[in-house]
Amino acid sequence: MKLHSTPTQQYQTITAYEKDSVEINAITYTYSLIVLPETKPQQWSATSFEQLNAADFAQIEATVPDVVILGTGNKQRFVHPKLTAALATKRIGVECMDNQAACRTYNILMAEGRKVALALIMETA
Repeated sequence: MKLHSTPTQQYQTITAYEKDSVEINAITYTYSLIVLPETKPQQWSATSFEQLNAADFAQIEATVPDVVILGTGNKQRFVHPKLTAALATKRIGVECMDNQAACRTYNILMAEGRKVALALIMETA
């Protein structure tokens, strides 16, 4: 699905998404990644929802966001609180949703000037 253009060209904006990919500023990515408004998207160590671990969340924590939008793949799933405990102690919120909803929510929060991190799990199967 193509999304509408916004006046946030200097930021990392989700410009389209599909079941197995996401387009950020017209560049397509097919692997799990972490997206922040002002830095280039980085590959994320998460390979599947079922295999999420504390190290995956430590990689997000290192970006020091105010809130994390976790795209859990093609369906919404919720992570165990023990995986997000380190984020919670630093008062970093985590919201879980499917990738499409996560992309839309990220664009809204980013356009509002929030320090948001989008962590997307790209399902390969």
